[in-house]
Amino acid sequence: MGKFILLGTAKGLVVYRRSSAGWRYHQHNFLGIPVSMALQDPHSGYWWACLDHKHWGPKMQYSSDQGITWTEVTVPKYPDNAEVEPGIPATLRYIWTLVFGNKQGEIFVGTEPGGLFVSLDGAQSFQLVKSLWDHPTRPQHWFGGGRNYAGIHSIVVDPDTSDHVYVGVSCAGVFETTNGGDTWEVRNQGLRADFLPNPQAVAGHDPHMMFACKSMPSVLWQQNHCGVYRSTDAGVSWQDVTDREDRARYGFTLGIDHKDPLKAWVVPATSDSQRIAVDQSLFVMYTKDGGKTWEEQRQGLPQHHCFDIVLRHALDVEDCALVLGTSGGSLYVSDDCGISWQSLNHHLPRIFS
Repeated sequence: MGKFILLGTAKGLVVYRRSSAGWRYHQHNFLGIPVSMALQDPHSGYWWACLDHKHWGPKMQYSSDQGITWTEVTVPKYPDNAEVEPGIPATLRYIWTLVFGNKQGEIFVGTEPGGLFVSLDGAQSFQLVKSLWDHPTRPQHWFGGGRNYAGIHSIVVDPDTSDHVYVGVSCAGVFETTNGGDTWEVRNQGLRADFLPNPQAVAGHDPHMMFACKSMPSVLWQQNHCGVYRSTDAGVSWQDVTDREDRARYGFTLGIDHKDPLKAWVVPATSDSQRIAVDQSLFVMYTKDGGKTWEEQRQGLPQHHCFDIVLRHALDVEDCALVLGTSGGSLYVSDDCGISWQSLNHHLPRIFS
């Protein structure tokens, strides 16, 4: 595992640092300001934070010196003629995710109300991907999943070419471009949306988190509103691989092994009406055979009177090391692929990423 854990929380960026003595609290930035996304640029090593000011709106900053100083950059802006509904101008409400492309300075940002933005100059400027914004499914089939409008929370960039990108939209589903965003194909075949009049509708699905295996990009996973799904044909079709007891039928987060396309982790939650830990017990479910079988990982996690869940971006996997943060502000790490967990803190703010 790396040297730092960057936590986007409801009260700022919290950083843990690893030493020979183990993980220790290191520093806090943006005290009191919600940080929806925090991560490190794999090209430059810079730290990035997406802020959700209640008064000033979404902001983005980066640090080249591990959080000692920060530089604010331009946030994505919708064109003046973009409308989220007829007569309602589209404005940036929330930054759901930030993903780096294959070249330094190439940045993809997913937002509410469902806009995908791309920068080729390190966030000095952003352009809305109009072809996706104008997709014919939007007017009737894109809607808010727990928020007012649709949100792009998952962006998967092919490690071989940034012209090949998938996005996960709540609520709309999965969309793919293979030509740099000129056109987009709907990739929802095999998914079920039990909350729709037609569960097999072309669009209107609710993926909660999605990844592709970097060593085998044709294998994709998603934790959906209605189950865990896996694709082995680059998203053309999806198979329901939810555990047989349906304990992970609902949940938000997902982690995969980027070296082994058969391995994945999810953290179950109850239905959308409750959103609490299943049976008031926090546990992780793990598969090493592509979802044919699942095992529960509970050691070190609270098993009584626990209401915490794990939000979309609050589980991270690096080789056999995992980190998860909960909605109640608890932080856990595992160095053995999730078999056992160590608690680092139970008193942090709500953890978003």
